[in-house]
Amino acid sequence: MMESSFLSAIAVGLDGLIYRLIPIPFVVDLVMTFVGIAILLGIISMAAIVFTYTERKICAFIQVRIGPNRVGGRFGLLQPVADMLKLMSKEDIMPAGADKVVWALSPALLFVPAALVYALFPFDAGAVLADVNVGVFLLFAISGQAVLPFLMGGYASNNKYSFIGGMRIVGQMLSYEAPLLFSLLGIIMLTGSLRLDDIVQMQAQNYWFIFMQPLAFIIFLIAAVAETNRTPFDLVEGESEIIAGPFTEYSGMRWALFFLAEYANLLTAAILATTFFLGGYSGPSFLPGFVWFGIKAVLMVLLIMWFRWTFPRTRVDQILTFGWKVLVPLSILNVVLTGALMFWFGIV
Repeated sequence: MMESSFLSAIAVGLDGLIYRLIPIPFVVDLVMTFVGIAILLGIISMAAIVFTYTERKICAFIQVRIGPNRVGGRFGLLQPVADMLKLMSKEDIMPAGADKVVWALSPALLFVPAALVYALFPFDAGAVLADVNVGVFLLFAISGQAVLPFLMGGYASNNKYSFIGGMRIVGQMLSYEAPLLFSLLGIIMLTGSLRLDDIVQMQAQNYWFIFMQPLAFIIFLIAAVAETNRTPFDLVEGESEIIAGPFTEYSGMRWALFFLAEYANLLTAAILATTFFLGGYSGPSFLPGFVWFGIKAVLMVLLIMWFRWTFPRTRVDQILTFGWKVLVPLSILNVVLTGALMFWFGIV
């Protein structure tokens, strides 16, 4: 029996309040669904605002600079707000000869899977919008759709630089999906379930999987950084060769949607690492579960940001070679070793 949590208690109370106002179960469920969607979109939007500021400050610290220090006082706290207002006020220009429908759909479709996956994450005990038995399968089925909008944006822009950039990023993302999935197979084998909350519950009862699957964690972390298109696997933007990749012909709010999806994917990678390797919302009882979940996710985000400003960008051939010839064999080896140890200790 899953124990209740602070967030689930709030959800039950809100559900009861809505039912008193509108005693129709279908309407109550519909309203609660929209409330959950609004909360998730708020989390993503706020994360993008906070992470843009945080990343600038981390970059400045590593490069011995000051960072934002004008808008919003000496610490530049309102710089993300100024950037948002600038993007909202910029002219939306469509390139001549572009495929109008595909070009317009690309940024929106890129953001959709980045936002949908948040419905599957257990932020606390009982606090999950869509608690399904095949959560892991559905999670990667949704996130895998993020590849297509990159190609759509590059192809529809009627720009060779955009198209080449889109092709390169699709090649990278497809290459690193394989080790990313294989790195999690060992955890699924140990848990015996595709339900995300079962994975968290098993870690709460035993050890975090980062200790039981250290090789899988390293593979996952590298592949996740590559999937989010961040340095040193940054093929989306190559200043000396492909301008801004598939984003070259976008401006204003359309470009902002690409930018928002990038930070949504960054937080997704951190939440995946938290859920699969760091025990999710489990932790000492003096703090609520969602607080532990947030602390772990933020620490993973800071780690990935540190990678970006520490390692240099690699070439496309090095990226693909490393993915197929190093990470894929290592991830398969981890699955084999996990199966052998499970058989040895009589877990199967």
